[in-house]
Amino acid sequence: MPDFDSFSQSIGFTFNDRELLCRAFTHRSYLNEHPEWTGPHNERLEFLGDAVLELVVTNHLFHAYPKRPEGELTSIRAALVNTISISEAAQALSMGDYLLLSRGEAKDMGRARQYILANTFEAVIGSIYLDQGYDAAKLFIEKFLLPTLPEIVSKSLWRDAKSFFQEKAQERSGITPSYQVLGEDGPDHDKTFTVALYIGREKVAEGKGHSKQDAETSAARAGLEVKGWS
Repeated sequence: MPDFDSFSQSIGFTFNDRELLCRAFTHRSYLNEHPEWTGPHNERLEFLGDAVLELVVTNHLFHAYPKRPEGELTSIRAALVNTISISEAAQALSMGDYLLLSRGEAKDMGRARQYILANTFEAVIGSIYLDQGYDAAKLFIEKFLLPTLPEIVSKSLWRDAKSFFQEKAQERSGITPSYQVLGEDGPDHDKTFTVALYIGREKVAEGKGHSKQDAETSAARAGLEVKGWS
């Protein structure tokens, strides 16, 4: 059994009900292999934590950026609370070391693990909210997720990079950019695609991702940097 007290200390919260924290790390698959396990899995806590997270982030953005319109705030929020951002925050806290998973899920270190970590992060928020209230959950989010916000805003990572690059390319050169897959690596369940971005015959940048869409987005972001359009 993982040392949940150690995790609790690492995030600076002492739980009144330690079972809540254990539940936050319990994936549904673990119950399938451990019929003796009497506790529930973390999906209800994830549901609660997701709502708390959205409220905290929305409130923060509303007050931090009073001149930005609703559409931009929505996009910034989406960039901050997407699976990649949240799973990276979970990895920074070594949440993967405390997960209760089936043997099959424990072996998968690809995209499925990203989703599990992101869901666990939200479940931990839910457990803190139930154990210590809104202010404590808000403090956790401010401490471990919101620090990535300035970079998202300053580098315009909240924009739809592909649409923005296309807009700029058409404006500057009158040409619609195109993408070409250069290669695929890795097993079927965890492929990495490499994509090149072109304006006409000019190769502007390359990008990688676990799907063609992700790789194209990565290439578009790189292209914005290369062209100085970001």
